[in-house]
Amino acid sequence: MHHLRLATVSRNYFNLPIWIALDQGFFAAEGLDVTLEIHEPIDAVYHRLRDGHVQFACGVTEHVILDRECGGRQEIVAGNVNKLPFSFIGGKNIRSIGDLRGGTIGVSSIEAGSSSLILKILAAHGLEYPRDYKLLACGPILARWEKLQSGEIDAGLQGVPLNHIAIDAGYTDLGDPRAMFPDFQFTSLNVDGGWAADNHDTTVGFLRAWVRAHRWFFANRPGANQIAVAETGVAEGYADRAWAECVQAGIFPADGRASVAAVQTLIEVSALIRALPSRATIRAESYINSSYIDEAIG
Repeated sequence: MHHLRLATVSRNYFNLPIWIALDQGFFAAEGLDVTLEIHEPIDAVYHRLRDGHVQFACGVTEHVILDRECGGRQEIVAGNVNKLPFSFIGGKNIRSIGDLRGGTIGVSSIEAGSSSLILKILAAHGLEYPRDYKLLACGPILARWEKLQSGEIDAGLQGVPLNHIAIDAGYTDLGDPRAMFPDFQFTSLNVDGGWAADNHDTTVGFLRAWVRAHRWFFANRPGANQIAVAETGVAEGYADRAWAECVQAGIFPADGRASVAAVQTLIEVSALIRALPSRATIRAESYINSSYIDEAIG
């Protein structure tokens, strides 16, 4: 067996294809013994891959762009969250986006992740950062949910199924970001390009398991729900609602691929918000290496 390490963010629903691949033995069938690392700070996943501690990272796609802008070799080899899986959720005392003036918005990271989305959404309602509100980097969705409940933040993006849990608990649905961003590559499967080239067959084998897990997810609703309950601790009803939203909205890619259109949207939005005009000139294809998944699918 070939031993590999895979880093991912938080114990949330976005990891379900990984848990499926482990549970169903898809990695083992490729001769791969995969150890999963789960980190709360999203930046830790990027750093683990950058520093060579893991061979694969299921992390925020913008980190690949940031890495390459700093001379790194990271590249996207597959998709994970290809459509935004969030609702913008406000506290129970927040009735509209206008009520967030003077408030604090929770984001995963200031440098990458959900901050670009928040800045764009609020700008569309006349709220400018930092004049009209504060951003608080509080990590992934589980941390944002905790801080929303404690009152430390006034709003934040909540991913499936926490968005449904929050709305049912009386928190305010401030809108679906997919209405503004129909395509947005939020997370992806990333590698060090040099390592992947030197370990071509291993990379292709990993991606065969990756593709099988995604196809299994779409074909096995009850089984996917059982794994989600076991790994995340959510009630089965919420796991089922998450499955339905991921399938209907195309949040997980049925073929496991990254989306060129979704990566391009990420580039353009983040370039505009972060005042990085040079980023906007780079095309999505330059960050995506689809050769391995092409071979895996055959």
